Amino acid sequence: MKTRLRGTACVITVITLLVAQAVAGHTQATSGETTKHQKETSVTGHASGTFDVKLMPQPVADSEAGIGRMSIDKQFHGDIEGVSKGEMLSSQGFIKGSAGYVAIERVTGTLQGRKGSFVLQHNATMNRGTPQLNIIVLPDSGTDQLAGLSGMMTIKIDQGQHFYEFDYTFSDAK
Repeated sequence: MKTRLRGTACVITVITLLVAQAVAGHTQATSGETTKHQKETSVTGHASGTFDVKLMPQPVADSEAGIGRMSIDKQFHGDIEGVSKGEMLSSQGFIKGSAGYVAIERVTGTLQGRKGSFVLQHNATMNRGTPQLNIIVLPDSGTDQLAGLSGMMTIKIDQGQHFYEFDYTFSDAK
């Protein structure tokens, strides 16, 4: 039980550190590079809005490993209207302020009026208090009107409210 609480505390620590980073006004650099393989039929866009998130602790296979596991349940508002479901794994280092998490979530709804779903892949580290967060669309995960979607999302948290910025491209390149 003590180890499971440590895993849950780890997830909360990672999230708290990322919140502190967002409130301090730090921003994540985004890459605007396009690949050589994209055709001229590519369409780029920017979406923004808010989301509500509920994280629920989940059991882990090895309670002694120091890994926390959470389910993700989000409701998106704004240019993305929909929900997401996912899983998060996290751990923390032995030095205060060092931790990390990975997550996968499937977003289902509309992106600026286009219906479908896509998968977001998260990778975040906190190196002695210095955060790095990377959230990308899993390649070839878009369905229906969101097929061909690629992009990068950033998250900001201000006074407990979650905001997203999403730079994306639709490409017909196969």
